[in-house]
Amino acid sequence: MENQFGGLKLTRFSQQWCFLVLFLSFSVIVGAFDYKDALSKSLLYFESQRSGRLPYNQRVTWRDHSGLTDGLEQGVDLVGGYYDAGDHVKFGLPMAFTVTMLSWGVIEYGEQITDAGGLKHALEAIKWGTDYFIKAHTNPNVLWAEVGDGDTDHYCWQRAEDMTTSRQAYKIDENNPGSDLAGETAAAMAATSIIFRKSNPHYSHLLLHHAQQLFEFGDKYRGKYDTSIGVVKSYYPSVSGYMDELLWAALWLYKATDKVKYLNYIINNANGFGGIGWAITEFSWDVKYAGVQILVSKLLMEGKHKEYSDILEQYQAKAEHYLCACLNKNNGSNVDRSPGGLLYIRQWNNMQYVSSAAFLLSIYSDYLKNSNNNLHCHGENVEPHELLVFAKSQVDYILGSNPMSMSYLVGFGSNYPKRVHHRGASIASYKGNKGFIGCTQGYDNWYTKEDPNPNILVGALVGGPDSQDEFRDERGNYMQTEACTYNTAPLVGILAKFHQIEAQKLSSDALLVSSY
Repeated sequence: MENQFGGLKLTRFSQQWCFLVLFLSFSVIVGAFDYKDALSKSLLYFESQRSGRLPYNQRVTWRDHSGLTDGLEQGVDLVGGYYDAGDHVKFGLPMAFTVTMLSWGVIEYGEQITDAGGLKHALEAIKWGTDYFIKAHTNPNVLWAEVGDGDTDHYCWQRAEDMTTSRQAYKIDENNPGSDLAGETAAAMAATSIIFRKSNPHYSHLLLHHAQQLFEFGDKYRGKYDTSIGVVKSYYPSVSGYMDELLWAALWLYKATDKVKYLNYIINNANGFGGIGWAITEFSWDVKYAGVQILVSKLLMEGKHKEYSDILEQYQAKAEHYLCACLNKNNGSNVDRSPGGLLYIRQWNNMQYVSSAAFLLSIYSDYLKNSNNNLHCHGENVEPHELLVFAKSQVDYILGSNPMSMSYLVGFGSNYPKRVHHRGASIASYKGNKGFIGCTQGYDNWYTKEDPNPNILVGALVGGPDSQDEFRDERGNYMQTEACTYNTAPLVGILAKFHQIEAQKLSSDALLVSSY
């Protein structure tokens, strides 16, 4: 048989072939982003945020050594670690959360990250953080919490390599407790110990030793770190308190050691510490409850510890409250969405909540699928795939599928923020222009420029659009154009996950073609 098609006569076979080619072409057009490229770029971002003496294999070449005297006044070596965002303070709490999330991503999606060629750089990013935590934990009951002062740092606009601002260091100890900071740092080190267990057992053991000491310190000497260190309150206040971090730390220590005392801590403090009481609709550097609840739910779905099933089920109920709120399936208490479909928590740096939600939705989808379960949202059964589809919609929004057609991951695609609120990126590279740039000189000569930044902060996830999907690419618009390490960290694992899914689709399509 022959039919007309675009003015040509085609046999049935050629018709089938034509339609197949059109189908595959359409799949490419409407299909996924290059998640492998996005993953590669996201890992590069952490090299832009490094403090200290940069290694020989540093790939972000517009950066150079900085903060080489950190801790000197206090007689301790605090060189290294990460700058959290567009300034040059080293804040311990968000840095630790960044490392926890990077490690969790490797734990869940290490195989996918490896397949995408990102494992080496992911481990380097994690170890850069934990090496610093080892230095900062100078005594079982002493942890250096911050280097630099946000007020004086924000008064200046200069490169990290030129810093003239205060490098005062602040610590928590027995008399100045910080259970939230100690707990999050313990969680980061415990999680990291898991991923280095086989490749570097000595380092893994060292991390676990520090993690256990930090947890004991935080639990014994209880208090909020921002009460002990007042200068942090304007930047990273511990609004949720320290109980969520102590549960979080105990959970990661249980995963790392399998010691029942840590499980008992989670069970015995489930009510008193809010683990089964708080129904939260955000997960962030400050609020860890949703993360705790989701990890505990995994224990239940794996059929472990049935003697504690009543408590575990209460944890799971709160986990599912968070997930159903993200999916807009709670009665009343849902997370707001922009007209373009973006989860919207608050005006300042909203993307941090989007990337963390996408991560939790993705891994919970895996947990449900592996245990042959569904999510329960007020009588509605939600299949695992629906969680994954929504997580992907959030990641795709980040990468450019949004009303602005803007990639909020800097350097990805052709249309991304060019005026990121970041000191180093906005000033000529120190390597090419070693002339000293003073504290206010940067404001006079660089901050107010309307030109794009001379250095691209590749892989940075900026704060993102407002509740109406509007975004102003202006350096002074820090609520939207500043990026933070904990924004990008949750993306690493799920970008690898979505790359794997797309690779499998392409493989299936190739098999379909070969069958013709």
